[in-house]
Amino acid sequence: MHIKRIGVSTVLLIFLGLIPSVSNAQDLDPRLQELIGKGIEKSHKLNEKEFEAQQAILDQKLAKSVFLPKITVNGNYTRLNDDISFDDDTQNLLLGTQKLLIKEAAGVPFNAGFPEGVPVQPIPAIQEKNILKSSVDLDWVLFSGFEASNALKASKHKEASINYAASALQDKVALEIIENYDRLALVNASKKVLESTEEFLDQQEFYVKKAIENGLATPIERKKIELARQQLIARQLEFDHNKAILIEMLHKLTGESKETLELMMPQLDPFASTGFGSIEKRDEIKALEEAEEASLYKAKMERNNFIPKVALKGHYELLEDDLSLLDPRWYVGVGVKWNLFDGNKSRLESQKTKYEAEKYREQREEAEEMINLSITKAEQSLASAKQNILIVQKEIELADETYEMVDKQYRNDLASITDVLDALRDLEQAGFKLQESYYQQRRATVDLLHAQGQLKY
Repeated sequence: MHIKRIGVSTVLLIFLGLIPSVSNAQDLDPRLQELIGKGIEKSHKLNEKEFEAQQAILDQKLAKSVFLPKITVNGNYTRLNDDISFDDDTQNLLLGTQKLLIKEAAGVPFNAGFPEGVPVQPIPAIQEKNILKSSVDLDWVLFSGFEASNALKASKHKEASINYAASALQDKVALEIIENYDRLALVNASKKVLESTEEFLDQQEFYVKKAIENGLATPIERKKIELARQQLIARQLEFDHNKAILIEMLHKLTGESKETLELMMPQLDPFASTGFGSIEKRDEIKALEEAEEASLYKAKMERNNFIPKVALKGHYELLEDDLSLLDPRWYVGVGVKWNLFDGNKSRLESQKTKYEAEKYREQREEAEEMINLSITKAEQSLASAKQNILIVQKEIELADETYEMVDKQYRNDLASITDVLDALRDLEQAGFKLQESYYQQRRATVDLLHAQGQLKY
């Protein structure tokens, strides 16, 4: 009886041959980079940060606009209950003065009576009861007491803080996509391990079938093979289920169609040990630093409320028919506004904003401590993952040799089919552990790069 068998070299080619090539830590799969780009474009939180940054830019423009002249055109109509006139004594005085001037012009002696028939002009009202006005006003701040300049600086630092926070959020989006992408690669690699196990079962089933035909085995051994195959199908269904979930997650994160994601075949390429440089300041730290600076300038702006403000005021009447005798046609003036005491409002608000800056400083110091801790943890995880890869590779060699030995013993009636299936299961588990060790090595490398502020995508 001739049985086709899988030897040690073939098994190692199946399992150790799953070892992909080692890539540089910054060389992400181009398909993964494309997904990260789509995820960043789709992220609702990142879009919110963009709107916040635009608001900060508008705040800067508003701070600058303080020094631009404000021109307004006014129009109004008013009807009084009666004309506003001088009192009777004043009107009589004005009429007497007018008569004296007429007599003097006519050469009539001062003590002579007023000539008859000479008209006298009535005394006009100070303001007629129907008033129609239209004017232009100019308000121009010449000096804001440094409030506008400090508001401008605060807005600039706020914009920088938002941009750094958005960059840090991009890293989180990228990390989540990388993790799910690697999990998908792990599922695909594990599926290959199960396919290899299926090939082994096919060989054992073929051998048991021939052995039963020749009276060298019992039907119970074939049922054990069938049970092992059903268990294998259950594990395959589990991996299919996990893949469907990961496809759904990547679709949610990136907006890529599920059909396109189904066609992807990501690989678990272990990252090289090189590529780690000096530690760079994380964007989270930069965002907190800028937020602290923004708060300090805001506190200065509130404190500067006590510095005098200088402004120019202008007014011009477009209509003069209804102006009163006392209304000017136009005027221009410069004024000073000096807030000497506002009930401690500005001082208290400034102190409140300073406490906000202190809060950001505490958050920054805590973040720096957590980053240092994450660097240490990532370094230890990476060292452990690298060592674990070497261990699992040895386990695969041992599991393969054990399976080969037990298979030979079974063929010589020195071991049971249960022993063979147990050895095959150990070989399968070693294959799973190898793929998981690749996954853990990639996770530790990406975490370390991110902790050091060197993650590029």
